[in-house]
Amino acid sequence: MKKLKVIALVLVVFGIQFSFSQVKDENIGSEVVNIVKPYTPTISDAFKVKEIPSLADEDAHKKETIQYNIFSFPVASTFTPSKGTAATVDSQEKEKLFSNYATLGFGNYGTANAELFITKNISRTSYVGGMLRHLSSQGGIKDLVLDDKYANTSLDVTYGVRERNLSWNIDLGVKNQMYNWYGLPNYSIFTDAIIQNIDSKQDYNTIALGGKMALKNSFFKEATMQFKHFSDAFGSAENRFFIKPQFDFKVMDQKVNTDFVFDYVGGDFERRIDLINSAYNYSSLNFGFSPSIFYQQDDLSLQVGASVFYSVLNRNTIGMPLNKNSIYMYPNIKASYKLVGDILIAYAGAEGNLQQNSYADFVDENPFVSPTLFIEPTDNKFDIYAGLKGKLANAVAFNVKASFLNQDNKALFLNNKFNVLSTNTEGYAYGNSFGVVYDNVKTMSLFGELKADFSKNLTFGINGTYNNYSSDTQSEAWNLPTIEIGSTVDFDITEKWYVGANVFFVGERKDMISVQSDAAVFPTMFETTKVTLDSYFDLNAHVGFKYNARLTAFLKGNNLANQQYNRWANFPVQGIQVLIGANYKFDF
Repeated sequence: MKKLKVIALVLVVFGIQFSFSQVKDENIGSEVVNIVKPYTPTISDAFKVKEIPSLADEDAHKKETIQYNIFSFPVASTFTPSKGTAATVDSQEKEKLFSNYATLGFGNYGTANAELFITKNISRTSYVGGMLRHLSSQGGIKDLVLDDKYANTSLDVTYGVRERNLSWNIDLGVKNQMYNWYGLPNYSIFTDAIIQNIDSKQDYNTIALGGKMALKNSFFKEATMQFKHFSDAFGSAENRFFIKPQFDFKVMDQKVNTDFVFDYVGGDFERRIDLINSAYNYSSLNFGFSPSIFYQQDDLSLQVGASVFYSVLNRNTIGMPLNKNSIYMYPNIKASYKLVGDILIAYAGAEGNLQQNSYADFVDENPFVSPTLFIEPTDNKFDIYAGLKGKLANAVAFNVKASFLNQDNKALFLNNKFNVLSTNTEGYAYGNSFGVVYDNVKTMSLFGELKADFSKNLTFGINGTYNNYSSDTQSEAWNLPTIEIGSTVDFDITEKWYVGANVFFVGERKDMISVQSDAAVFPTMFETTKVTLDSYFDLNAHVGFKYNARLTAFLKGNNLANQQYNRWANFPVQGIQVLIGANYKFDF
């Protein structure tokens, strides 16, 4: 009955709705309505039903319990799965490595470049090797009146043993260097007859015997030693011997490192620059040790130590004898802290040492020195520095550093001024060579470096240094540049072709030279004046083609901008230089 009542109620409501819909067809007329204010709608409060109606016709049913029984029986299957196969991965063929190579190249200015490297394993633990190098040029710089050719030839052989806990090697090297003092000033008194009688050639000869030994699982870490004999074509000779052992051990779970050094240099020169019968000899012995403690915890690494040196310096020469025994002490402190993992690392330090100078080292830095030098060690009192290094991206690394270096008795190259009254007629005595002066120099430096490995085929790097010098007795820090910038880029175009380039910039330097007062009126009058050597940049590039795993052809270009700059006063460099050659790798 209840269901019938509900149906009747629904029909009544539906009928009323139908009757209202019929009224819409009638004409109800029109009326003007004036709206006094904008219509503002409102929302009535919601009425929430709080009671849940109960259904009287709902029956409660009892939940039935259902039981499941599983009947298992074997089913025969004839399916046989196929064996899986590993997916193929594209991989590059591993490049074969060769133990030996030979390089030969030729270029303009009569340039020849050759290298030969050979190594051979004699047994499972021993090996022998050798390296032959040659680089020469027949010269040809424009507007020179003296010969400017040069040649460097060296041969190094080594024998070594590598065992589990012991490794050692013995090295023997010989070298010949030939240069010319071609930087002759343009003086009117240098007639053709005088120029033709100038022998500007200089030969340097080196023979060295050395070795190195290293131990594992021992407090004795390693030791390096060398004996070197250096001589030239003017009777100068120098002997140098050094041995540097290193020890590592622990004290109360702290690592202690101790370095020892015994460094001796001694030699003699036939004469001084403006004096005859003034041969002199020199010797310098430096003995030192540097203990330090290494501490590391979390992101902090700290090394604290000091260096102590005892030095004996002797020089026997007319008018300037020298005998000095001294003790030097230096800091040896280094610290680094990882600010953000390996992304940003702060570092700082304070270091110093007693630097042994030698005739051979001066020639390596400036081959146009005269055989009339004073040889003394340099007291590097301290080098205080601080910097940041890290990564700007996964493939981009940077390093910035500020430092203050205090050096006593620093060696500076200075032009040997021409003395018209001198009786010295050797090939270096015409204002075309360099001597060494010593001064106390303080240097403030800013250094920045950026390296990027964009891919395995493209790498880039750039660095720059700004230096501010102050000297005590000399008016300038002679021949030291204020700004130095260098940049390199290497790109593997394909598996066969590769290219690369490097450019460097060197700022202005100061030197002191002799200038002819007035060639027309006083041709023999000279005065000393300070000169500024212009800054320069040098662009170099190379391209190579790998014909196969063994043979590679290359083309190199130096000073491609054809900058006619002077590396040293009155010593211009060669213009555009092109070298073409090949490299061949092989095994026995």
